[in-house]
Amino acid sequence: MWARLGLGCLLAFFGHAATAQDYPTRTVTMIVPSAPGGTLDALGRLMAQAMAADLGRSVVVENVSGAGSLVGMQRLVRSEPDGYVIGFGNVGSMAANVATTRDLGFDPRTDLTPISIVANVPMVIAASPRSGLRDLATLVSRIRERGDGVSFGTPGTGTTGHLAPAYLFTLIGSKAMLVPYRGAGPAMTDLAAGTVDVVIDQTVTMIPAHLGHTAVALAVTGTRRVAQMPEVPTFAEAGVPGFDMVIWNAIAGPRDMPPAVAQRLLRSIEVALASAPVAARFADLATDMPPVAERGPEAMRRRIAADVDRWIEVVRSSGMAAQ
Repeated sequence: MWARLGLGCLLAFFGHAATAQDYPTRTVTMIVPSAPGGTLDALGRLMAQAMAADLGRSVVVENVSGAGSLVGMQRLVRSEPDGYVIGFGNVGSMAANVATTRDLGFDPRTDLTPISIVANVPMVIAASPRSGLRDLATLVSRIRERGDGVSFGTPGTGTTGHLAPAYLFTLIGSKAMLVPYRGAGPAMTDLAAGTVDVVIDQTVTMIPAHLGHTAVALAVTGTRRVAQMPEVPTFAEAGVPGFDMVIWNAIAGPRDMPPAVAQRLLRSIEVALASAPVAARFADLATDMPPVAERGPEAMRRRIAADVDRWIEVVRSSGMAAQ
């Protein structure tokens, strides 16, 4: 009996190793926990296409929106950790949601297999063309005068576009109304229509909107202006120097993914980041590739832990209640 049991364990071990070595043998699904049309969707699709070329198998994006990013992230962490379901998220869906969501159902520090941060993206605050707002100082004055009479569309509770206005409110000492949507795409549609006054989102979403005159960019995060919108000042230049949000976007799998599978995915990420189409698109969207020291599983694990702590403090200081 012991011999048969030992043989069974040995065969299972080598079978698992062979499976990891042969990975992938079929299509990989990339869960994007937001609606189509936003930053996560755009960057996720870009990376999925480039990774597929190296993996030799399709990487299909599946948008799973709802409750901010919660529905998509819960789907990810409950998936089999075999490498055939991975997720594309950011600091909001993979760290800060611990601070903003009461019944998260998972802990990103322990329930994910970090693979790598792939992009650092500045944020832009933009107004509806119908709002009459043309600069950040006027917006801040209007918030202080009207409070909830000024509306901020957000991609949903716990998303970066929800955290950003809450952070801004702590810096200016006044609050406005937050209007949640099922992703940045719907929020931007209503911004163009004048249904909401303001949205804060990443340059991936905001550069096309500003250049297409469906939004009026008022300020950008980071230490420098972006080349595509040279007339738009940084937050520091516009009078709010403490607003320093630059958003990391990353790829992860469920907890307990085999190391060989995670390493294969990391290799495909590195190949994708080194490709000319990805580099060109990043440049178009004012998106920075993280330096080598900030990529890979351990760097991402440290970043998740640090940002959980950071956003717990920001949410506590802002008085924003967990939903």
